[in-house]
Amino acid sequence: MGRWRDGVGELVVGGKTEGRGVRVPLEIAGSYRARTRGLLGRDSLVGAMLLSPANNVHTFRMRMPIDVAYLDRRLVVIAVRTMRPGRLGLPRMRSRHVLEAEAGAMAGWGVRVGVRVEVEAAGAGETHEEAGAAGE
Repeated sequence: MGRWRDGVGELVVGGKTEGRGVRVPLEIAGSYRARTRGLLGRDSLVGAMLLSPANNVHTFRMRMPIDVAYLDRRLVVIAVRTMRPGRLGLPRMRSRHVLEAEAGAMAGWGVRVGVRVEVEAAGAGETHEEAGAAGE
């Protein structure tokens, strides 16, 4: 699997090996069309959205402020920002993937710089680790 496909899954934040990881519903935007659409025009989001590949986002035409986490190729968080509607985020050179969620949600899940997350795509039966270079 070279890249994630558009679909759904779960984001696992920390502690999965000990069974304590926070599991969050996840929408996966792997195609150009899905990444371009992102959260535009939505009033809310249950869980998070993964844009992959991606290294920056904007919030033009968004209706809500969002948390944005930039992830490197190993799914380690390299930056987290809250963006109000109508903003343009700066590209992160080491970023390969971007997570988006409603503002304030990521702090509650424990998403912060240095934390590694996992992506479990529904129906695929594999995690990012098992997929090898998925999403790169």
